[in-house]
Amino acid sequence: MFQKQTGNKGNRMVARTRELNPLRSARDLYGKELRRHRENAGMSLDRLSEVVNYSKTHLHGVETAERLPLPPLSSKIDAAFGTGGLFEGLWEIIRREQFPDRYRRYMELEAQASLIQVYCSQLVLGLVQTADYAHAVLRSGSPRDVAEKIDEKLAARLDRQDILKRPVPPHLWLILDEAALRRPVDGPEVMRAQLDHVLAVAQRPNIVVQVLPFASGAHPAMGGSLTILTLASGTEAAYMEGSHTGHLEEDAEAVRGFRLSYDLIKALALPPDESTAVIKTAMEDYARCASPT
Repeated sequence: MFQKQTGNKGNRMVARTRELNPLRSARDLYGKELRRHRENAGMSLDRLSEVVNYSKTHLHGVETAERLPLPPLSSKIDAAFGTGGLFEGLWEIIRREQFPDRYRRYMELEAQASLIQVYCSQLVLGLVQTADYAHAVLRSGSPRDVAEKIDEKLAARLDRQDILKRPVPPHLWLILDEAALRRPVDGPEVMRAQLDHVLAVAQRPNIVVQVLPFASGAHPAMGGSLTILTLASGTEAAYMEGSHTGHLEEDAEAVRGFRLSYDLIKALALPPDESTAVIKTAMEDYARCASPT
């Protein structure tokens, strides 16, 4: 906390610095460590702003735990202070804190998975969403959030996509319900770009994309989306998710039941080449919608 005297008729303006509590959150710990290293180096926020090429306002928000230290800020801070990955490590913890408690264990397993098999019932999988599509999904799902909060959630979601950019990425088997293709999220142009991105991702050797058509009728996962994670050890976990709920299952016998459900959905889905044709047809329909009449 500090006070600043003004020269205007002796009036005193008091500015308050947010009290940080490292036991409250990793974001607080990050801010406290950033301030400590900066002050130990005798560096002002203005000077640090020049070094890392981020605004003073943003850096102050990070120091007070009011803003997220989004990539690549953490690596730049580590380089500036020679902290050997300290701030990148803290960012990983902060990143997990952005997600509900029920989802954090899933993220730990996802990061270890060598095979990720997903059935998406209503929306395109977050790991392959475009920024515009993801922003629209987050905005519709949290209509009361301010713009900055939505942007933070968006950054955290896009950051998770790095799992598919690793030198040795996991294999991804993605089954999209036709509803996910046909539900117009934020208009035809955004949807067309999103589906184009799905097709591009499907060209990677570690990714398979199938479509479950409406004509397939009833199936075992009509209540929501289903993910099966397979670790290098062969251990599997299942995650069933609805619009506002999620359940992670690690019991081997229970997971076998979810595995059977996924295999049945896979059997009902179209082969990859036919799936590509269905996605292209949806793209053409969106293109017609976007064209001026």
